Amino acid sequence: MSFGMVVSREREIRNFKKTKYYKVEGIFGEESSNFMAEWKVSENSKMYESVKLYNDSGFRKEEDAKEFIKTLAGKQGKIIEVKKSKQKENPPLLFNLAEIQNQCTKRFKIKPDETLEIIQNLYEKKLVTYPRTDARVLSTAVAKEITKNLNGIARGYKDEETKEYIKKMVDEKYSTNLVKTKYVNDSKITDHYAIIPTGQGFENFNNLPELQKQVYKVIVQRFLAIFYPPAEYQKLQVTVEIENENKKENFYCSQKVCLKKGYLEILKTDNKKKDDKEANEEQENNNMEILKNLKKGQIINVQNFELKEAETSPPSRYNSGSIILAMENAGKLIEDEELREQIKGAGIGTSATRAEIIKKLEKIKYIEINKKTQIITPTLKGETIYDIVFRSMPDMLNPKLTASWEKGLEMVAKKEIKPDVFMGKLTNYINSKFDKLVIKM
Repeated sequence: MSFGMVVSREREIRNFKKTKYYKVEGIFGEESSNFMAEWKVSENSKMYESVKLYNDSGFRKEEDAKEFIKTLAGKQGKIIEVKKSKQKENPPLLFNLAEIQNQCTKRFKIKPDETLEIIQNLYEKKLVTYPRTDARVLSTAVAKEITKNLNGIARGYKDEETKEYIKKMVDEKYSTNLVKTKYVNDSKITDHYAIIPTGQGFENFNNLPELQKQVYKVIVQRFLAIFYPPAEYQKLQVTVEIENENKKENFYCSQKVCLKKGYLEILKTDNKKKDDKEANEEQENNNMEILKNLKKGQIINVQNFELKEAETSPPSRYNSGSIILAMENAGKLIEDEELREQIKGAGIGTSATRAEIIKKLEKIKYIEINKKTQIITPTLKGETIYDIVFRSMPDMLNPKLTASWEKGLEMVAKKEIKPDVFMGKLTNYINSKFDKLVIKM
């Protein structure tokens, strides 16, 4: 199935045809102080249910968009809504194996099996907890003793940046009581809880290769983030209305700025992205100041209308990290609710086997993985095999098959059916498929 996902995605990209469409944006305010808002169709619009529209904010043809702009020329706008709200964003859940594999692929451009090998070594050096886990939460028992992990990191981990994070936790008196938070849930743990630093094993740390030290730091940062407060944002939405031939056209502007970084102080992006983000934040803050002063019912000048060309984009190819997450969450591809529930906990493979599945597919040359980008593409051999399987045994490419096997295994575990009954059904299924493939002489 994972192999089928790669081929299906590749063909979807290959057959994708870009479609251009045209959006209309208005610049409102004064020459020295203005903001941009995007037009969207509404029930009161002249263009409501028009065949000229590609979607609710774009025209199929450039000339139709230009004609629409002409109907708005020389008119003023009116502020009909100013909506202010505050939002909080909590730290993400802890790492399970799939999540850390995906993170390491994005950050360090390494394959999932390499990530597993690194974390296995960190585990054997007593630096982190057991790596082959699907859980992203802690057990109640572990949560009650979590200060041991924190104290161990504070004493033994010599990373200056981490020391500053822990110092802030102490100075600001951040709570370390996790028991009633979303990061603790006994019902979501089967064999092992999330991957966290143990606060031990630092006698082995200095001898680690640099990459392993970096992976360890990623795990520490995700762990410390859950003790930090949420990030807080202010969101402001403004709607501008323009009269248009007895109809009304609405332009929308939405701005969101970070008021308090909270956990984002720890889980920050790399330097280039950070510079870009800071530049964007400065622009957003300027826009927010303009929007904050607007009042409902206020008449506002229109400086200009602009035409913006847009186009649809194909889905992204999987990389060696995102395919692991896709395998873990393969249940979302299943419409049947009961079967989807069966696959939800395990997906395709398990935390212990998914990396090996990808590694084997590459080894037998069904897929290729770009060393620099980790992007996965199917080989000609792989696509040929896919076509043969699709024509002869298409359900082998469907997650429903995995889900039905998971359901059968669960019934065996609950003693609802006997193991030999399940194996009998499995054997009959396999024989029936081979009977279709074998040419009888």
